[in-house]
Amino acid sequence: MSSSEIKSLAKKIRKNILFSAFSAGAKSAHIGGALSIADIVATLYGDVMNVDSKKPLNPERDRFILSKGHACLALYSALVELNFFSREELKNFEKSGSFLLGHPVMNKEKGIEFSTGSLGMGLALGMGVAFSGKKRKQKYNTYVVLGDGECNEGSVWESFLSAPHLKLNNLTAIIDKNNLQQTGSNKDILNLGNLTSKLNSFGWQTYEVDGHNVDELLKVFKQKNESDKPIMVIANTIKGKGLSFTENNNQWHHSILAKKNYDLALAELDKE
Repeated sequence: MSSSEIKSLAKKIRKNILFSAFSAGAKSAHIGGALSIADIVATLYGDVMNVDSKKPLNPERDRFILSKGHACLALYSALVELNFFSREELKNFEKSGSFLLGHPVMNKEKGIEFSTGSLGMGLALGMGVAFSGKKRKQKYNTYVVLGDGECNEGSVWESFLSAPHLKLNNLTAIIDKNNLQQTGSNKDILNLGNLTSKLNSFGWQTYEVDGHNVDELLKVFKQKNESDKPIMVIANTIKGKGLSFTENNNQWHHSILAKKNYDLALAELDKE
């Protein structure tokens, strides 16, 4: 995909997020954190990862793990655009009998690689997947998206130390650095300081990018990793990106999308 096509895909993903959240009715949805990773997910699925809805169990496919599982609407919305299932399925989000739950539940045929959502677990899982691939001499890459608030978890820091030690150069982690978590700002709850310098000192090959700039994301994701280091991408994002009333508004971390706001959101996206 070209850069413009990925941007178009990101818009479709945002519309799908809203469609699914609105369809959930009186059930709240994690909207802000899903919107903040839409451009990252669009770039990975649109032009970086080797995935194919016609061959969902291909052993050489790339693996995507959404460690911040509460942002699952971004993942589901991308999978719709790659034809893993129909857009109509998004209407069933969090409804009884649906495979689209409030946190991802493994369903490889539908493109959902792993069950996630217990924060702090996804990077360790990704390390295991990457380690397995290296041992089996398989060529796939593993991509893990974490939240910056999630980095409060001690298990994340164990993985930060372990991945370089294991020389997992087939692992790419992306931190969605939107500076907000459920109960407030990261700097007030637990200030992580300079993540770039910390992670470089641990042995990661670390890049800091604008998480909404497709060209910057493509440049980092598509460059060949000739070192034995895992790659860390710190993506500076805006929580709720794309809508005037959700950007940097933590009310939309987990909220009900009423029809008035749904209509307003679609109108704003259509103006772009």
